[in-house]
Amino acid sequence: MSDISILGERAGESGFRRGTVLLIIIVGIAAFVAMLVLGAYAPELRSGKNGGAHALSNAATGYSGLVRLAEATGRNAQILRHDYLHDSEDLVVLTPEQAATDLSKVMTARAAKVTLVVLPKWDSQRDPKKPAWVRVAGLVAKREPEGVLAPQWKLKVSRARTMGQSLVTVPAHAPNAMKFPASAVSQFITGEGLEPIVTDASGRIVLGKVPNAPWFVLADPDLINNHGIADQRRAAAALALLDFLNSTDAEAIYFDVTLNGLGSSKSPLKLMFDPPFLGVTLAIAAALLLAGLQALARFGVPLRPQRAIAFGKAALVDNSAALVRKAGREARLGGRYAEMIREQMAALLRLPPTMPTYKVEQRLDALPSDQQFSTLATNAASAATPEGVLAAARALHQWQQEAIK
Repeated sequence: MSDISILGERAGESGFRRGTVLLIIIVGIAAFVAMLVLGAYAPELRSGKNGGAHALSNAATGYSGLVRLAEATGRNAQILRHDYLHDSEDLVVLTPEQAATDLSKVMTARAAKVTLVVLPKWDSQRDPKKPAWVRVAGLVAKREPEGVLAPQWKLKVSRARTMGQSLVTVPAHAPNAMKFPASAVSQFITGEGLEPIVTDASGRIVLGKVPNAPWFVLADPDLINNHGIADQRRAAAALALLDFLNSTDAEAIYFDVTLNGLGSSKSPLKLMFDPPFLGVTLAIAAALLLAGLQALARFGVPLRPQRAIAFGKAALVDNSAALVRKAGREARLGGRYAEMIREQMAALLRLPPTMPTYKVEQRLDALPSDQQFSTLATNAASAATPEGVLAAARALHQWQQEAIK
């Protein structure tokens, strides 16, 4: 490559300014990091405002109002999105929306831990104009609430119009504030060994405790959902219920949303941004940043571009050797080199130019040396590899030096 071609490349190599390229790189890195973070925490960023009956829903059948009320009154309400938190000793509120919801893992993890299960009641549909709202089509089929805890605990569901009558709290040690006004249409449960906690005036169970486990079942979700706690009396009774069920030294109240499809699981991607692995991630990011800054900044004296074809005899020899090497003719140089040595020695000994080649080699073989010229010349001519040619040429050169002495 000539200097003219180098100058031509320099004239057209700058497609973008350095600042533009740097800005593109920074934006690309920021977008990549943002994609990783969003991919890791996408489940936690979901609002849950889908009109469902769960702790993140703002719909009438949801329970976000109770969560905010518990948090505002210092009860440390927590949204439970991870399965591994089911082993907490504090109260966990489960809100399955249908009988098909799998509670087997939760039952195993919380077999001996206080748990409140709120049964489904309303058949609601999402409002197309307001996604966080619902339109209630009516009551769900009884098989839905009856099948939530089946087959471990078989329940029977009944319903009746109660017109806001006051419900009865059965345990004598229950707080006085736990006095619920009944909803317009109450839902009741019955089951073998079911212990009544809250009933209507006729003794039908609204809140009961299942046998042989600290599990409580609330048949009527209207006592604690967003629509229900719009009544100040129900709101106060709902908080009293949470305190009554929770342990004495409880640190929090957990509202589960994993059963509603809003949970998240551990992932290697999320571990990158959580302690203690966050420190390693930051260290790697800092190392990459420093490497990038070092790559952008020039250090040391800039090297001047060299000519593609240098001046002088050495450059001519190098180029000729490269040409021979490209052509694959190195193996043929051994015989030529032997002829050159023979001609040099013949001229040095002042032999007649017309002397035959075999007589010249005889005279050269007679010179004092450890090896004969004819043997070395034959080896050089028969060498088939570059390494063999080089070894034969060195041997001829060594012979020439000894003969001249």
